[in-house]
Amino acid sequence: MKKTLIIGASENPERYANIVTKRLLAHHHEVVLLGVRAGEIAGLPILATKPALEGIDTVTLYVGSKNQVEWFDYVLSVKPKRVIFNPGTENPAFYKILEKYQIQVEIACTLVLLSIGEY
Repeated sequence: MKKTLIIGASENPERYANIVTKRLLAHHHEVVLLGVRAGEIAGLPILATKPALEGIDTVTLYVGSKNQVEWFDYVLSVKPKRVIFNPGTENPAFYKILEKYQIQVEIACTLVLLSIGEY
């Protein structure tokens, strides 16, 4: 299973980051949650910090492009294999940075990838 970092996590059950957290857990993926405010989803803490992490396979973004700049260095520091840009998070400038570090860029919907078995 893929250890996944969700950036933009929210306790609001109507937000896609919340929904995808529950779906990833249902598919037995390990999940780390980062958000603007601390909280919890399905018993997992939402961290409002940028902790040192290891073993991250995938970062899935739920932060708009205007708010991603502050995440560039952090995402590079966790050395993911890929970053998924969910609808509304597309950012060609970030794609170029990630590709420079040989991190796979995927412009897709995490929920769709899970539903079709392509996650």
